[in-house]
Amino acid sequence: MLRFASKNATLFARNLTVSGARQLHGKASLPPLPYAYNALEPAISETIMKLHHDKHHNTYVTNLNAAQDKLCQPDLDLKSEIALQAAIKFNGGGHINHSQFWTIMAPPSEGGGKPITDSSLHKSIVEKWGSLEDFQKEMNGALAAIQGSGWAWLVKDKEGSLHITSTQNQDTVINAKVIIGIDAWEHAYYPQYENRKAEYFKAFWTVMNWKEAQRRYETN
Repeated sequence: MLRFASKNATLFARNLTVSGARQLHGKASLPPLPYAYNALEPAISETIMKLHHDKHHNTYVTNLNAAQDKLCQPDLDLKSEIALQAAIKFNGGGHINHSQFWTIMAPPSEGGGKPITDSSLHKSIVEKWGSLEDFQKEMNGALAAIQGSGWAWLVKDKEGSLHITSTQNQDTVINAKVIIGIDAWEHAYYPQYENRKAEYFKAFWTVMNWKEAQRRYETN
């Protein structure tokens, strides 16, 4: 009886912990685009935006919720829990990465592509890289160097310094503040640019939302 009670108590504690952790953030949901599907043209086509947002991002959200629902099952063994971590990491990362991606772009009519030269972020970029153009070249180089799929990032570390880095697949930035994140997966550009991904990287800057980047930079 004592063994049985102990086992039940352990399962109850585990289920309570898993359930509690699950309730902290609830189910993921697909965020709406902050602009029309065709608002970023000609840099990014309406076709790509519909495919990228409605299909790819939505798939990450669906699969993340499915994996987390399975994680809450009371009879789930440890081996199955471990197996679910890969799905949560991949789809959770995809959801986080894409959620910031939509807002780091803006239509040219709403300031997209227009640097804010008197902002603290612009001044920090120029101080570190010499010019905005040199910074963009290095970001584009980081994107081009990604083998397969991934993201390039401008991040602010805990000391407030800016760095360019990259991650593979849907790995997301954990230990730094994301200022800019650019998607280098083929689904972000291929229907429009095909294998000319360097053209996509260059075109991205024409819809870059510097107001949002500045807001992120100022936020701790």
